[in-house]
Amino acid sequence: MKTDFPTITIVGGGLLGGSLALALTAVENPPKIRLWARRQETVEAAEKLGISNVTGDLAEAIKDTNLVILAVPVGSMAALVSAALEAGLSDGCLITDVGSVKGVPHRNIGPLLEGRGIHFIGSHPMAGSERNGLSAITATLFQDAACLLTNDEGAPAEQAAALERFWKTIGCRTSWMSAAIHDELVARISHLPHLIAASAARVCLKDPSEGRFGGGGLRDTTRVAAGNPSMWAEIVIENREALTGLLHETIADLREILASLENADQEQARQWLTTAKQRRDPLNPPQ
Repeated sequence: MKTDFPTITIVGGGLLGGSLALALTAVENPPKIRLWARRQETVEAAEKLGISNVTGDLAEAIKDTNLVILAVPVGSMAALVSAALEAGLSDGCLITDVGSVKGVPHRNIGPLLEGRGIHFIGSHPMAGSERNGLSAITATLFQDAACLLTNDEGAPAEQAAALERFWKTIGCRTSWMSAAIHDELVARISHLPHLIAASAARVCLKDPSEGRFGGGGLRDTTRVAAGNPSMWAEIVIENREALTGLLHETIADLREILASLENADQEQARQWLTTAKQRRDPLNPPQ
C-alpha cells in the first residue's frame, strides 16, 4: 500500500481491530502495524493467530506512529486518547476510529486535541459479525464494505484524502458526511434492524427449544440478535436521539399490519407486504 501512514497503531484487539491487523498485513508493501490490547490474554491470543507487534504497553504501541485507529467501545475512546497523549503521541499523527456512533467521539475527542498538531477524523466501516473477539477475525472482513467518514472538526484535506485512500486499500467503499447525518443514517439501516431482530428473538423464541423447528427465515431474521448485548446496549443508548423516533415509526407501521389482521383485510395485508418486498428487493445481489 502507499506510505501515507508508514506506521499504524490499532488500539483494541477485538473483531474489528484484529481483522484490520490481518487485512493490513495482507496488502502489498504493508505498513508497520502495531496492535494494542488491554489484557495480556488478548495479546497472547493475537500472537498465536499470527499477528505481530502486539503489546499491552500503550506508550510502546503509539511511539512514532502516523495513524491511530480506535477499535474499542465508543465510551472508552476519549480516555484512551487522553492516555495516548500523556504517553507521548506524536504531533502530526491522525486519529480515527471504527465506532458505530459518531456524535459522541467528535464531542469527546475533539476538545482533547485543541492546540495540538493532532487531528481526529471519524470512520465507520460497516463491517462486522454477530460473533465477537479474536476467534472471529478475518482478513477479508472489510472487502466491499461501506466506510462512512466524518470530519466535523475540519482536519486538513490532505489527511482526509490519505485516510480515504487507506480504507480503499483494504477494500472499502467510502462516503463522507457529518456526524449528525451519520448517526441518523446508521440508526435507520443498522441500529434499528438490530433492535427489531432482538425483539423477534424475544417473541419468536420465548421458548428457545421451539427454535429447532424453525427454518432459514427465523435464523436470518434473528441472526444479529446474537451480538454482544453490552456492546449493543452502549450503541443504542449513545444513539438514542436518532433511534427513538424510528422506534415510534416502527410501532406505527406494525399497527398497520395489526389492523389488517383484526379487520381480516387481505388486500391491506398484501399492500403492506408488497411495499416491504419492493423496498427489500434492491438489496438482492445481481444474478
